[in-house]
Amino acid sequence: MDTRRSSSMRRARSDPRGQLAGGMARGRARSGWPRAGAVGVEHPACSTLPERGCRHALVDRSENARLYECEQGIKERFDCIVPTLQEIAALGRGADFPGREQEWARERLGFELPAAVLERAWVRGPDMGALYAHAVFSALARAVARFGDRIREELAAGQGWDALLVDCGFHAMNVSACADGRLKGLFPYILRIPAANLVRRSAFAGALFDVEEGVRHWEQTELRRFREGFPTTADVGTRYLKVAVYHGSSLDPKHQGCAAHGSNERVATEAALERLYEFRRAIENAFCCGAGTDILLIGVDTDTDAIRVHVPDGNGDVSAYRYIDNAELYRRTLGLDADGARLAVYEAIRNASAVEGWGKGCGMPHDGMRRLIATLLINNMSQIEYVGEYHGGWYVDMGHGERFVNVGDGFPEVQVRNIAYYARLDTVEEGAADLDVGVKIFRHLNVERGLPIPVALHYHFNEQVPGSRARMEGKIRRIAEGIRGRYAQLAQEGLLYLHGSVQDMAPGSVLEEVALI
Repeated sequence: MDTRRSSSMRRARSDPRGQLAGGMARGRARSGWPRAGAVGVEHPACSTLPERGCRHALVDRSENARLYECEQGIKERFDCIVPTLQEIAALGRGADFPGREQEWARERLGFELPAAVLERAWVRGPDMGALYAHAVFSALARAVARFGDRIREELAAGQGWDALLVDCGFHAMNVSACADGRLKGLFPYILRIPAANLVRRSAFAGALFDVEEGVRHWEQTELRRFREGFPTTADVGTRYLKVAVYHGSSLDPKHQGCAAHGSNERVATEAALERLYEFRRAIENAFCCGAGTDILLIGVDTDTDAIRVHVPDGNGDVSAYRYIDNAELYRRTLGLDADGARLAVYEAIRNASAVEGWGKGCGMPHDGMRRLIATLLINNMSQIEYVGEYHGGWYVDMGHGERFVNVGDGFPEVQVRNIAYYARLDTVEEGAADLDVGVKIFRHLNVERGLPIPVALHYHFNEQVPGSRARMEGKIRRIAEGIRGRYAQLAQEGLLYLHGSVQDMAPGSVLEEVALI
């Protein structure tokens, strides 16, 4: 993130001379975000921000308060690390240094630092890189333990989401988002989708998900329907839904967009859409046209968390130029009662389906898709208001601000914005592109400040499968070796620290450390 540019933008927001720039592309060969967020101008969803927030009839404010408490509880554990270590570094190297440092760490961080590192500090001073990495991984472990109960609560709530999906005509929902840390809170915050049995989540740089892996998951899902009748039997006309989520920046689209696509929003949109079509074609070519799949494309403005939903037409086709901007919809429906606002949401879907020009399609999507889109739009209205109430309408951390790189499976307990850059991979070779983007981001965030890159390797095992944990531990060690080899110079300079851990698949399971050789 360009901090000089960011600070100037924050100052300009209060400048009354700011002018509204740009507009929404409709029926033209352009798919840019509405530029209402460009410094010093009106917020796209609420014109009174940041001085005064808006109140929408469809917003769940009690859930917003709960989510803010969770966000603060997680981020504070990481944000106090650098200030605490700076104070520790100033303590000196006296004979009582290890004891004083541990006392300081327990008081400020809530955990102890590695004794071996402290005891060697009298020679050349404390190894601050090692202490920093240890503190990051310790804060992560404590956050996972602290918010494990929340995941179990989400799973209970997720039964309602599973029921909604089936009622909408879907027996699975597979969502692949960009690995950018600003989308780390996509499910619990931006889309408000709880942990659910029928929802699969993954992240790839630029939302460029692995088509072959997607096909394998489709096969597993369909086989279970044939064998177990879960969640519907094979003769029921439900469909498999594949979703891709890209992102852009309304405040600084040329610099704070998707790093994997060079902050070119048009490229990011079209690349995600093309990957969706490749997935659908792969299913149809291998299993004939009767293998029902739906696709859906969603964009996120990472400055406001407002989403853009690209509405499929009657044939299930998606266009980069046929969409609903939820910030605009929020603004239009302010002042309506709950029933009136819901009707306006469905009307917006009908209007989008009737658009002419570049976005013209063939009729409206099926009833279930319309209901799902309406649910996502309504859910996101709560997030738009969340950012307005707790962050003044725009996030201060406009660019990257991740605390660590997460490799493997995600940590469902710590899904908040900019907490981690996520690379889902099974081998270093297959995930090289995602890893390289993450390391590039952290070279700027950490290495330029003399801090190492913390990489948390984390995978789930199934305790019901014999040998599952041992195999996962071996996998983590192989991947760790591959990462050290790929970024050998960083490792040799003490600027790359790896940490391994596993968890049972059951939600809220204990985090168990894996020793890396």
